[in-house]
Amino acid sequence: MIKSTFQLKIEKDLADFGVFTMEPLQQGYGNTMGNALRRVLLSSLPGAAIVQAKISGVKHLFSTLKGLKEDIVEFTFNLKKVRLSYEGDKPVKITLDKTGPGLIKAGDFKTPPTVEIINKDLVLGTLADKSSRIKGDFLVESGYGYLPSEERESTGEIGVIPLDAIFAPIRRVNYHVGATRVGRVTNFDKLTLEIWTDGSISPKEALLEAAKTLTAFFDQIINPKEVAKEEKVQLKEKASEESLLTIEELELPTRIVNALLKVGLKTVGDLQKAGRKKIAKVKNL
Repeated sequence: MIKSTFQLKIEKDLADFGVFTMEPLQQGYGNTMGNALRRVLLSSLPGAAIVQAKISGVKHLFSTLKGLKEDIVEFTFNLKKVRLSYEGDKPVKITLDKTGPGLIKAGDFKTPPTVEIINKDLVLGTLADKSSRIKGDFLVESGYGYLPSEERESTGEIGVIPLDAIFAPIRRVNYHVGATRVGRVTNFDKLTLEIWTDGSISPKEALLEAAKTLTAFFDQIINPKEVAKEEKVQLKEKASEESLLTIEELELPTRIVNALLKVGLKTVGDLQKAGRKKIAKVKNL
C-alpha cells in the first residue's frame, strides 16, 4: 500500500486567510488531494445568510423608501454581503431600526445571542435626514452553497422579499503542486493550499472540516452502512461550479449588477441560458 504519511505545515493562519503545505506526497497525490479539498471547501461547508427581508413601507423589491438614498434592489443587494455566524437548525429573526441622517451598517442589526454579525462595518445604505427611518425584520438561516430566491417557498405575504442566499463561508481556494524530495528521491509532490474565508470560520478549521467530510464519504466505502429507504436522497444533476457563481461574485460595477438583477439574471448559468441577444436588450448595461 502507498504510504499516506506526510507533514501538514501551517504557513499562515489569519482570521480570513490561511496558507497550508502538505509534503511529501506520492507523485500525483498533490493534484488528487488539492482538487478534492478545494471542491469540498467551496461547496460543502455550512454557513449562514439573510434569506428574507420585510421592511416597513416597502411592498416589493422594486419599491423605494422615503429618505433612503438607495433603491430597495441595491439595498437588498448589499444585504447579501452581510456575513454571519449561526449554527442553529431553525430560521431566526434579526431586526433593524435606524433613524437618519447617516449610514446604515450591518452592525446596526439587533441579533439574538446565537447570531453574530462578522462584517459590522459593511455599509447597507444611507438615510438622508432626521425624518428618515428604516425599520424591518430579517430572517437568517444556515445552509450550504448558494440558494436562489426562486427556490424558496413563497409565504404569499405582501412585503416579504425573498433573497438569494450565499451560505458558503469560503470565498476562494487556490492550490499549487510543486516538487519536493526525500533523500535522493525527487519525484514527490508538495501541495500548497490557500484558503480565503468570510471570517465566520478560520481557514484552519475550514480545512479540518473539509478533510472530515471527505473521510466520512470514503468511510462509507470501507465500512458501508445500510441506508434506510426514507433516508435515500434523489440527486439532482449538478451544474458546473462556474454556472453557480452569482452575478455579485463577478465583481461587476453596481450599475450593471442592478440592471441584470432587475431582469432576473442572477447567476452565470442565467447569463449562459439568456444568450447575447437577450442580454444586449437589458437597459443600463
